[in-house]
Amino acid sequence: MEFSWRSRVYWEDTDGGGVVYYANYLKFMERARTEWLRALGHSQQELAEQFGFVFAVVEVQVNYRRPARLDDEIVISCVPVPEGRASIRFRQVITRSDGAGGDTTLAEGEVRVACVDAKSFRPRPLPDFVKVSHGK
Repeated sequence: MEFSWRSRVYWEDTDGGGVVYYANYLKFMERARTEWLRALGHSQQELAEQFGFVFAVVEVQVNYRRPARLDDEIVISCVPVPEGRASIRFRQVITRSDGAGGDTTLAEGEVRVACVDAKSFRPRPLPDFVKVSHGK
């Protein structure tokens, strides 16, 4: 199931020319995954402190299509796909409305995260709320 989160490009996100610095697209993607988790009723801190696990990024692939610029309103989507017992892959797209009813793709990528013990960082099975929310 696709989840989308809106954000805006701020000065701190850009280089000297008002264009989003390439590494900041990863920050937008991270924030969207965190908001996806909140939409499921959980926070990163709660999972670590109460349940003893965290999600750790283990692989990232990003294709940059068009530049995002200062003050752009962007939408970051993520489609979570559980993989195996302890990891989940997110297909993510960052878009900007083109003003004519369509969207321009700015960046797209995949991020694989592993569910790991908060102390030992050993793999742990994905929690049921992730599997159940995606029909797995």
